[in-house]
Amino acid sequence: MKRLGVIGGTGVYDLEGVEEKKEIKLDTPFGRPSSQYILGKISGKEVVFLPRHDLGHKTSPSSINYQANIYGMKKLDVSKILSVSACGSLNERIKPLDLVIPDQFIDRTTKRKNTFFENGIVAHVALAHPICNSLAKILEKAVKATGLKSHFGGTYLNIEGPQFSTKAESNLYRSWGADIIGMTNFSEARLAREAEICYVSLSAVTDFDCWHPDFGEVSIEVIIKYLQKNCTNSKKVIKQFVALEDPEADCDCHHALKNTIVTKPEVISKQTKEKLNILIKKYIK
Repeated sequence: MKRLGVIGGTGVYDLEGVEEKKEIKLDTPFGRPSSQYILGKISGKEVVFLPRHDLGHKTSPSSINYQANIYGMKKLDVSKILSVSACGSLNERIKPLDLVIPDQFIDRTTKRKNTFFENGIVAHVALAHPICNSLAKILEKAVKATGLKSHFGGTYLNIEGPQFSTKAESNLYRSWGADIIGMTNFSEARLAREAEICYVSLSAVTDFDCWHPDFGEVSIEVIIKYLQKNCTNSKKVIKQFVALEDPEADCDCHHALKNTIVTKPEVISKQTKEKLNILIKKYIK
């Protein structure tokens, strides 16, 4: 049975309304995931939940083991992931407490492990459209069902963090056409595509970064002011999303590795094949 995955960001450390809940502790060839996975049922569907920053928010964006988190989702038969995160707005029409479903990313990170394919095996997956469009449409329906203000589409600028942007950087990102800014989602989107898992992001706006003349620089106080409300809203959307989505439905994302592994099978080591077996077994024996 395929499952839906939910990755919780800042403030979203658990799910509500989960039945038959149990904790699953996993090790992966890429190390430990951020926390224990929570397996349970919502609306009769099996859901796997993971808080990306660990319980109590102990892990910074740069220190998150994105490889292990996504590998663990794959190991638990997750076919589709909804990622929930806090973000800042780089666009005046996108205001605090709005929800955004971005469909593009710009990467400004420097310290992340963004691929499973290294050390003796190379694959080049397509990322022109890094968000699963089918999943995004379901998420849009879920948000509309809650009546919350949302924006479908837009570009997520992924910075390294943990510091916020300078004003010069914030204005630069606006000149590039970026709409929101965050610190986590693109690594997940990259790795989910390599793992042939559908991925969509629900970004909850907490602030205007530091570019807006009427709001000044970003502060934790400003973010916390909106976090609680955003968390409540996000959980409403998650409930609707799970009710609408079918984890068994096929998608092009589930075949993203086809014809992308360029390394000849005979030169891939046995150890590498074993390490990546759950990712490559359809294509490499």
